[in-house]
Amino acid sequence: MSGPVSLEQHRGKEDTLTLRLASPSQVTAALRLPRIGAGRRVHPDDAVDELAARLAERIGPAVHPYEVAALLESEGLTGEAITEKYGHRDLFSLADDLFTRVPRDFPEPPGAVDPWTPDPVRCALRGALFGLPGLAYPLTSGLWFSDGAVAALVVAGLVSWAWSQGLAHRAYLRLASGRHEAGRTLLYGAPAGALLASGAATALAGPTPAALFAVWQSVYLAAAGVLLVFARERLLLATLAPVIGGAAVLPWADPGPWVRAGLPALTAVLVVAAAGRATRAAVREDPAPGALRPGVLVSLPYGLFGLGAGVLVMCAGLRHPWAVIVLTLSMGPAEWLLFRYRGLSVAALRRARTPAGFRRTSALVLGGCLAVYLLPLAPAAYVAGAGIAPLLALATVLWTALLLQAFGIAWIPAALTLCAAAGVAADALLRPPAGPLVPLLWCGAAAVGLLACALHLLGRPTAHA
Repeated sequence: MSGPVSLEQHRGKEDTLTLRLASPSQVTAALRLPRIGAGRRVHPDDAVDELAARLAERIGPAVHPYEVAALLESEGLTGEAITEKYGHRDLFSLADDLFTRVPRDFPEPPGAVDPWTPDPVRCALRGALFGLPGLAYPLTSGLWFSDGAVAALVVAGLVSWAWSQGLAHRAYLRLASGRHEAGRTLLYGAPAGALLASGAATALAGPTPAALFAVWQSVYLAAAGVLLVFARERLLLATLAPVIGGAAVLPWADPGPWVRAGLPALTAVLVVAAAGRATRAAVREDPAPGALRPGVLVSLPYGLFGLGAGVLVMCAGLRHPWAVIVLTLSMGPAEWLLFRYRGLSVAALRRARTPAGFRRTSALVLGGCLAVYLLPLAPAAYVAGAGIAPLLALATVLWTALLLQAFGIAWIPAALTLCAAAGVAADALLRPPAGPLVPLLWCGAAAVGLLACALHLLGRPTAHA
């Protein structure tokens, strides 16, 4: 035994507790403090050392002695105790002494929850829902196909795409105020879009089965848009069960014309009923007091983008029909990557030390997310027999435009997408059959412009604050 043995049991307990609760730097500092052995008289410095060891965990993060003074006040120290027990003239003298004795120790803040964590199941389901309605075309193709039928369906589809994009944006804006406001927007907007698209198809095809099928297409797209706004993806999938079941039977048996026509009609009834129920439930909720009604022009660029994107996809489908299916199914992963980009950008913003450093990291995040989106499309385009380069250029346009729209940047994506769509459509109409070079050039130019815009605007820290 080389030293005196302390017989005071409470001292050992306090030391053990201090070592257990303090951080490593605090433990080292506490061990450097002079210890009070048995039989020694307690001096003021010894009492201050004890106080410093006891409060080290709370004094370490302080950046000024005044914070320590506030801590001592909260501990209930009196002026008499400060003078007699700790040997200081006042509270601030003791606080300054403690601030000097305890080394600075700033613990890392707890990790923040990522608000942009995507739901992979929901994103995959939404991607499937964009493609599954296409099963109605082979199921009913022998019933409506005639001269001019394809043109009527294309025009009706383009009108529905443009209208639904603008309406969905306006409904989401209103949803920020409340479900009642969003429900009223969809209550009037969805039927109007279905009537507009159906009227355009009927004007081209006349009273034919093709026009009837175009009406089905328009009604379905309008009702499906309502369910997607209210995040009812699983219910929308359930309404597609008749079409999915009928298409699954086709490789083995012909169900007959009545079944071929009846299954899509049943799907239309189900989806309209589901959309009507969801809208009615939303409208019945209490309106938000003082809810603002955004102007219609705010949603106009989103509708124009829907029109341009629809033209580009339709032109790609004229050359390679399977390319449309590839792009449609990729919308699920595309939406997941949009969430990942936002989450990774927020994390990069927390780690960044300078604006230039964040801009570099933001560019890497953008390139990484885009590469993850495009890499699986290359083999899919090869298997589908479509041109790899034109399809990747078109996919880049769509994903980058959607990314900018997610940050409220709408007019630039709309303008560039419409310009590319006009060039590709003019080539397809004036020089049929259209080749892959012109779509590649137009989509490539639009993709470069959109990427430059994204790097410039989204590379600013304020865009993610």
